[in-house]
Amino acid sequence: MEKLLEINHCRKSFGSLEVLKDLSLSVEESQALSIIGPSGSGKSTLLRCATMLDTLDGGDLIYEGSYAARDVEGRAVYAPPGELRQIRNKFGLVFQNFNLFPHYSVLKNIMEAPVLVQKRSRKEAKEQAMELLEQMGLADRADAYPYQLSGGQQQRVSIARALAMNPKILFFDEPTSALDPELTGEILRVIRKLAEKKMTMVIVTHEMAFARDVSDYVVFMNEGVIVEQGPPREVIDHPTQERTIQFLRRLREQ
Repeated sequence: MEKLLEINHCRKSFGSLEVLKDLSLSVEESQALSIIGPSGSGKSTLLRCATMLDTLDGGDLIYEGSYAARDVEGRAVYAPPGELRQIRNKFGLVFQNFNLFPHYSVLKNIMEAPVLVQKRSRKEAKEQAMELLEQMGLADRADAYPYQLSGGQQQRVSIARALAMNPKILFFDEPTSALDPELTGEILRVIRKLAEKKMTMVIVTHEMAFARDVSDYVVFMNEGVIVEQGPPREVIDHPTQERTIQFLRRLREQ
């Protein structure tokens, strides 16, 4: 399998707080990888660094063999802006809090980036947006505005918006954490369908049953390092590291 993403020996600190400590990770094409771990373990920071919302202090960040950042004498040196623009086209990101443009209709939220960033025709962008809304069960809400939608519907629009850029890999940062429990299921169903279609995904999640069912691979993080990783049946059902065992036991007791 081809590696779509490689993160090698990445480090990230905020002031004196070391959040990512010499962490390495790779994601293969068609793989669904879930990242689990307690709050403050560095999961979201890892995603923000992988998607270049935050910059690494050190380490390599590689998409399909192209270096977004290369470690030079212990410091991450980023590629020129033109190369980074091309690399950014390879991934999409779905946030916890939807991040939709409130003054745009649902349709315009999905169409805008393909037209402005990828210079696609409005006709093509609209056709694809309507197809994606159909997939999300929201074809009848194309002209609605975000405030007129439930949280679950807004998150489905944000997933459609990310997919409209035709990314090679899709990142989810706790996509259900802002939702009521009854709305969580509809988002998990959408992600499950994407996994069935072999969409390459990296999912930061606290939904253990979901991570077990959907993931090909699970990474357990704690205090900025990967403590345990492997197939979900091993990491979630039969963990070997004491820290993983404690974390999963606490979740079950909640």
